[in-house]
Amino acid sequence: MGIYSKHMICITSTGSKLDSLIDPRFGRAQYFLLLTEKGKLKEALPNSGVSAMRGAGIAAAQTIASKGVEVLITGNIGPNAFGVLAGTGIKIFLAAPGMTAEEAFRMWKKDKLTPAQAPSVPGYFGRGSGFGRGGGRGMGMGGGRGRSRI
Repeated sequence: MGIYSKHMICITSTGSKLDSLIDPRFGRAQYFLLLTEKGKLKEALPNSGVSAMRGAGIAAAQTIASKGVEVLITGNIGPNAFGVLAGTGIKIFLAAPGMTAEEAFRMWKKDKLTPAQAPSVPGYFGRGSGFGRGGGRGMGMGGGRGRSRI
């Protein structure tokens, strides 16, 4: 783990504690947990971009960069945020869903997380539109093709 031993680490989380689950979204994560290289929680930063209409990933990337983060552990990363983070030199690692922030940190320390070489999801991932009832895809299971005739 040597090359990462002096970094500020950010983990996207669904809650403000280390036993909270990894948030699968970066730009719309509920919290950014800022940890020392030894895994001590320094700050639980609520994400102000959770309900942003657009630009959540870019704003989130700027927020964590301004905090001196050098390593990001998240569930997924979209193209806009990936571009900003790649430009800052922040190293991005992907954690499996269902893992706690603490588990993800331990996996990272053991070099067992996958480094993100490219965006892991398309733009607007996690925005909440386009799926489900009335979200831009028609009503229910019909796939937007109208109502079935029985």
